[in-house]
Amino acid sequence: MEHRSYDPEGDAAALWELKARFEHELGRLGEGEKADTYDGKLTDDYRERYLAWVERCVEHDADCVTVAESSDEDGLAGYVFVLPEEFAMIWDAAVLNELYVRESARGTGLADDLLAAAYECARDQDLPVDRIALDVGRENGRAASVYRREGFEPWGELVARDLD
Repeated sequence: MEHRSYDPEGDAAALWELKARFEHELGRLGEGEKADTYDGKLTDDYRERYLAWVERCVEHDADCVTVAESSDEDGLAGYVFVLPEEFAMIWDAAVLNELYVRESARGTGLADDLLAAAYECARDQDLPVDRIALDVGRENGRAASVYRREGFEPWGELVARDLD
């Protein structure tokens, strides 16, 4: 599959379709409230805000979002999104924000190709720690196994709480 830098004018609708699938799948990994939370955020307002965020990131680093085109499907087969270094400093390392591969393209090596693009983008960043970090839920076994195979290992522990 061919992969290339994201084009905000030509790829926004297809990227949003993949992002919505990504969120639905994350929600399904959880029980009840988590699924409702993930599905519930996929509003028109969220779509507009998300696509505007991606466009701002691409303005800072044209290669921070790589998309993969599929020859057998309409749209995109997957994408990887690395935060530009200006937005990653809180982590002191490159941040792999999102990686998603459409179900029909899983097992084809596309995730490896997209990760290679993410590493290339990350290597070009000037950050205090020469490392790429990401957040993957424990219940997301398939993704976790891809990251383990790629050499990712635990690096701290992300904790969160609801804002009351």
